[in-house]
Amino acid sequence: MKSLRKTPYFIAYIVLGITTLPILLMYIWLILNSFSTRMKYGFIPDHFTLENWSFLWSPIKQGGTVLPSIWTATWNSFFFSGMLTLFEVVIGLMAGYALARLNFPGRQKIMKVTLLLHAFPSVALLIAVFYILNFLGLYDTLWGVILVKTALQVPMTAWIVKGFFDEVPWDVEWAGLIDGCSRLKVWYQIVLPLVKPGIAAVTIFSFLSGWSEFLLLYSFIVSDDNVTLSAYLQKLISDPNMINYGLLSAVSLFYMLPIIVMFITTQKSLLQVSAGGGKRV
Repeated sequence: MKSLRKTPYFIAYIVLGITTLPILLMYIWLILNSFSTRMKYGFIPDHFTLENWSFLWSPIKQGGTVLPSIWTATWNSFFFSGMLTLFEVVIGLMAGYALARLNFPGRQKIMKVTLLLHAFPSVALLIAVFYILNFLGLYDTLWGVILVKTALQVPMTAWIVKGFFDEVPWDVEWAGLIDGCSRLKVWYQIVLPLVKPGIAAVTIFSFLSGWSEFLLLYSFIVSDDNVTLSAYLQKLISDPNMINYGLLSAVSLFYMLPIIVMFITTQKSLLQVSAGGGKRV
């Protein structure tokens, strides 16, 4: 009987193992290739070397050009992701609270079109965004792309945060208002601490979205001083005849390290997020 009860678990583990095995093999190959001069038969490392990681202390020379410093790209990536996270979370929290608690004209229509705005492909807006950024003098600046990315992400963030605010009882806010607190003070000191898991979730997802952004950065950033790691990788594969796969593997691992560290340190916060948030319309 016990073996029959465990059968579904064995089947689940087998299915999960089969589906994740190709992904694990790709990561293993990436690690081995980054520390090898070449790979025999495509997957057996030939000779251990740190030459592929020399980009950490010296510039990369590709053909007749010298790529910008990897540390410049790393700083730009952290700056872009950090500022995007700050703007998106702050604006999303205020917008989500307004949608959850305030009755204003057009509130229901805004909630109905929120998901539609988020689903609109950003590639269709590239030409319009280019003219706007160029007119404002923000073309080829990280601030310009930060503002564009924030505008595209805020609708979904506000919708998600609204679900967490809906779970906070009205009685908690009324108690604060009766005690003499202003609406802003109630929101900041009473309501926000009750939705910390939701704030942690949208913060993590916002940072990951900024760190992995490529299309907008590649389209509106042209100078090496503003390059990010995602666009840096594109420079390494811009010429198919000159791709150094060992170097590409090392830079890719370097690009992944902050996300791996972030996942390890924040997984407890993600596990505390409630799967179902009430959507009170």
